[in-house]
Amino acid sequence: MAETYVSGAAGRYATALFELARDANAVDAVKADLDRFSAMIAESDDLKRLVRSPVFASEEQERAIAALLAKAGITGLSANFFKTVAANRRLFTVEAILRDFALLVAAYKGEVTAEVTVAQPLSDSHAATLKQALDALTGKDVKLAVEVDPSLLGGLKVKVGSKLVDASLKTKLNSIRTAMKEVR
Repeated sequence: MAETYVSGAAGRYATALFELARDANAVDAVKADLDRFSAMIAESDDLKRLVRSPVFASEEQERAIAALLAKAGITGLSANFFKTVAANRRLFTVEAILRDFALLVAAYKGEVTAEVTVAQPLSDSHAATLKQALDALTGKDVKLAVEVDPSLLGGLKVKVGSKLVDASLKTKLNSIRTAMKEVR
């Protein structure tokens, strides 16, 4: 985990929660709770407004969060964490905390995410072949985050950490276009 750095208030909260979850052997359970809460934010404009807006009083945020957690069945360490974040008036950082926590969990489990951009959706067999190749290349369990961008025309872009491999037809055509301009 030494290679994963998170910073700022969100990073400190995420690190504290991760360490508590790790010490309690509850990393997977807390991650599931946080994923559920993240999905709730994505689905509800009202919840987005609650976590992002400074106009709500701390007590209002605490009551609303407690009710949401109870409804979603989020209890224990995760519930206490969200209540503490609300009580400390840091609910506006919760989305960054969720992102940073996921990074810490991935590093802890030896996982890495490859951002893959393709011109057309990958078939299951192509995705499996790509995952297998990236697993072998990195020596880690690679999760694929696939995005479709038809402007690539063909091929793909793969970003793992700070390394980017651009094998898209669009980039190759642009390289040819640049080379042709230099010939003139």
